[in-house]
Amino acid sequence: MPNWGGGAKCGACDKTVYHAEEIQCNGKSFHKTCFHCMACRKALDSTTVAAHESEIYCKTCYGRKYGPKGIGYGQGAGCLSTDTGEHLGLNLQQSSPKPARPSTPTNPSKFAKKFGDVDKCPRCGKSVYAAEKIMGGGKPWHKTCFRCAFCGKSLESTNVTDKDGEIYCKVCYAKNFGPKGIGFGGLTQVEKQE
Repeated sequence: MPNWGGGAKCGACDKTVYHAEEIQCNGKSFHKTCFHCMACRKALDSTTVAAHESEIYCKTCYGRKYGPKGIGYGQGAGCLSTDTGEHLGLNLQQSSPKPARPSTPTNPSKFAKKFGDVDKCPRCGKSVYAAEKIMGGGKPWHKTCFRCAFCGKSLESTNVTDKDGEIYCKVCYAKNFGPKGIGFGGLTQVEKQE
């Protein structure tokens, strides 16, 4: 039957794909709304898609399903992951034994379970989330805690110095930890003569 005035059929939903909503991959046409991973349903684009015959996947699911198996293979830090992809509908046979459970019981918050551990602020000891994180002295700080330990002045990356895990403004650091003597912020000539 001829295709009158329509486009090709979508590789996912098998409905007509018109030119304005078409994405092509591996010789097939897809609606923009249908162009998602067949395992995890994550939206795809030209940089994240991996095709296998008539199926499309995100690179992570493709690697789990069709990539090399065994120790030393994988994508980045995920190569030693125990994720089998079962929650995504991937049926992978792995002969490796399950890892032992940690010996210390943990009870992380809902956020930590979903997004991983959260850094602690060295000043107040509370969790530092990405939206409020400032790095200083190699540690994460809250924006409100990112102040000089002596004078309390708010700090920026251009005027912060650190010593023994604490942060200071450059003026306080020089006064307290810098060289002492005439001309170095210590005694002046007038004070020395008295």
